[in-house]
Amino acid sequence: MSRGDGLLNHDLLPGEKGPQDACGVFGVWAPGEEVAKLSYFGLYALQHRGQESAGIATSDGSKILIYKDMGLVSQVFNENALNSLSGHIAVGHCRYSTTGASTWQNAQPTLGSTASGTVALGHNGNLTNTAELMQLAHDRYPALDGELSRGNTTDTAVITALLTGDLDHTLEATALDVLPHLRGAFCLVFMDEHTLYAARDPQGVRPLVLGRLERGWVVASETAALDIVGASFVREVEPGELIAIDENGLRSQRFAEERRAGCVFEYVYLARPDTTIAGRGVHEARVEMGRRLAREHAVEADLVIPTPESGTPAAIGYAQASGIPFGQGLVKNSYVGRTFIQPSQTIRQRGIKLKLNPLKEVIKGKRLIVVDDSIVRGNTQRALVSMLREAGAAEVHVRISSPPITWPCFYGIDFATRAELIATGLGVDEVRQSIGADSLGYLSEDGMIAATEQPRERLCTACFTGIYPIDLPDAHHLGKNLLERPGGVESPAEGVAAADGCDPGPDAEYESVLNPAFGDPGRPE
Repeated sequence: MSRGDGLLNHDLLPGEKGPQDACGVFGVWAPGEEVAKLSYFGLYALQHRGQESAGIATSDGSKILIYKDMGLVSQVFNENALNSLSGHIAVGHCRYSTTGASTWQNAQPTLGSTASGTVALGHNGNLTNTAELMQLAHDRYPALDGELSRGNTTDTAVITALLTGDLDHTLEATALDVLPHLRGAFCLVFMDEHTLYAARDPQGVRPLVLGRLERGWVVASETAALDIVGASFVREVEPGELIAIDENGLRSQRFAEERRAGCVFEYVYLARPDTTIAGRGVHEARVEMGRRLAREHAVEADLVIPTPESGTPAAIGYAQASGIPFGQGLVKNSYVGRTFIQPSQTIRQRGIKLKLNPLKEVIKGKRLIVVDDSIVRGNTQRALVSMLREAGAAEVHVRISSPPITWPCFYGIDFATRAELIATGLGVDEVRQSIGADSLGYLSEDGMIAATEQPRERLCTACFTGIYPIDLPDAHHLGKNLLERPGGVESPAEGVAAADGCDPGPDAEYESVLNPAFGDPGRPE
């Protein structure tokens, strides 16, 4: 099975990695419904959150079946596979790897034994105390087996191992004991043979919502997934809440007090525009970011154009507030993804034109405002500005509907390393010179937050400010490849991942964030 080709991300240059999304989770409890097919379409709606692997587990009340593989949802599943997944409970997952390599062993849902049956679990987010939890799993279950012993190197597998429990406790009781030990970002959807569960970290970093079907219940990462399966939105799963759904209905228990710090980058980029988070429509938030950007960074121009498709809502807002016409100056080829064929030197030199092509008759002689959601390395914007000038643009003014990204995320987004983030070492005018624009303007932090209509204290802005709402351990206990470093974390699976070709890497870029010996004068105190 081939890997996902990345058609749903916004990478415009071959090999140019933009912010990589978190994962998508979906769960359904619905007797009499085809829960595997509901999960398939729910994951299809969440595909933008992870394109590396996908999986669905179902239960008919007596046994759990699971099917997962590498690739997009539409590549992994066909009619026969879905028909084989019978039952009335399902858990689905689409993955982008934020902990552990992109391998089949790390695809989700993960499976584990409990004292009275089996658990299947999907996770969106990233834990920050994985090493501590691994030790806890060893202390509680010295003969640790399951997916960890078979090469799974994810924090999800560690959670699954901790849910093993004992005969004196139900899975629900075990979960209520385990969940307070987890630190970082986690939206969990899991099940045993009889019950569907959903849990969300006390900060509510990633979104998780509850929906109602005529004959059951749905939980999903975004409201857009509820829409596609015909479920009505009920409410968010609250931060610090565990929900259980079975034949007796829905019950809720709190395992931690809410300390909300929702990810602001969900509004900027990650979530679908047709999703609602904390009562705020994502599309309208992005349009408002564009309006505020126009007021903060006005410039005389003839046309406002977006970088498709991520910059479109903000470009609409910019045009509305500035009175400058909105136009489509770039055509995106939706069928060119992360190709497996190495382009020839001639094509490589054309770079961005694999995905974008300018409408020369629209652009020629015009003063352009080009709106995008963020700048990571700057290579995409540099190539884009160059292409627009070649097409005859008189001026190119770049406007970004978020502040400069200068810090790594430890809660489920895989940015470029801090050393690769162009805004880390350069001021705004230096970035402008680097990308070749006539002017450059970023939306202020205040403008971005105001557009979300959320109180500042209820948002995580760490990637922009370096202020992390959840405490981080020392650098040695952080990093995507934590469980794959030789000797990094003592475990029965130690060294297993080296055989699959994953480079464990030192994750050295975290030292400058976490170790005072590598202090950065730009870090907020």
